Amino acid sequence: MQHDLVTVERFYTDHGGSLELNLVAGAAGLKRAIREPTVNRPGLALSGFTRYFAKNRVQVIGNAEAYFLKSLTSEERLHRYGTFFSYRVPCVVYSRQLHPDKLFLHAAEQAGVATFRCPLVTMKFINLATLALEMMFAPRGTEMGSMVDILGVGVILRGESGIGKSESVLALIERGYSLVADDVTKVTLVDGREVMGTSAEVTRNHMEVRGIGIINVAAMFGVKSIRSEKKVDLVVTLKSWNEVPDVDRLGMDQEMVKILGVDVPHITLPVRPGRDLARLIEVAAFQTKLKSSGYNPARELNDRLISRMAGVAKL
Repeated sequence: MQHDLVTVERFYTDHGGSLELNLVAGAAGLKRAIREPTVNRPGLALSGFTRYFAKNRVQVIGNAEAYFLKSLTSEERLHRYGTFFSYRVPCVVYSRQLHPDKLFLHAAEQAGVATFRCPLVTMKFINLATLALEMMFAPRGTEMGSMVDILGVGVILRGESGIGKSESVLALIERGYSLVADDVTKVTLVDGREVMGTSAEVTRNHMEVRGIGIINVAAMFGVKSIRSEKKVDLVVTLKSWNEVPDVDRLGMDQEMVKILGVDVPHITLPVRPGRDLARLIEVAAFQTKLKSSGYNPARELNDRLISRMAGVAKL
């Protein structure tokens, strides 16, 4: 479980367009790291109180901070900027298309702190930037396996090379379901509780089929056959029939597998010639959907049998 280093440059590159950021000073500071996935308004720090200054966050200056700074003399501002930039802040964003004064721009250049302007109102920028940063800081990893969306159930399909994963995925796509990732699924933990799966950007919408080569799924089956990301609801492991001595024939107990520290339902399907794997994976997904809604057919049948036996015993 890891997350890549989040730099100001990466934040600007990935989200500068949606946040309408415009770099106005301190380009030398783009390599600085953002240490916390949230935003800070540095009004108290600019007023001189720095004991609890959240210096590791993106700093946002709105109307309140800007008008306070305008009320100060040039000497006072110069002193406050010196104190502010003595901390290694990642970057500064002026919202509402506010203009940093010349003293601020000079101090930012001297300190090597990237400074941006943004037309969004302060709270809207804070909300959008926080969501963007939380996603950038989210723990992430890689699962070896293909992923398919089966009627809203995100299924990662695992198994040894050559066991039939690609054929199963193709059969599911032909039935109208959507490919999320082929062979390798990138996973991200969202809000500490949901695992989202997606494909690497380079291989998105493509599949490797042994004996045929690379195919473009969207071009061949239409745009409905692809999906950019999906929550992981189920992991299915395909294993050779001889390697699964104890097959669960009732499904009373739900097996789990951990992905990024989150328990995800797991099913092992024995593979042998003649089994319709795509159909079995489809049914496993439907079963998972039923169980998530609180209905377990194995338990229902078990309760019914116990009730029937209890009735017979009384006679």
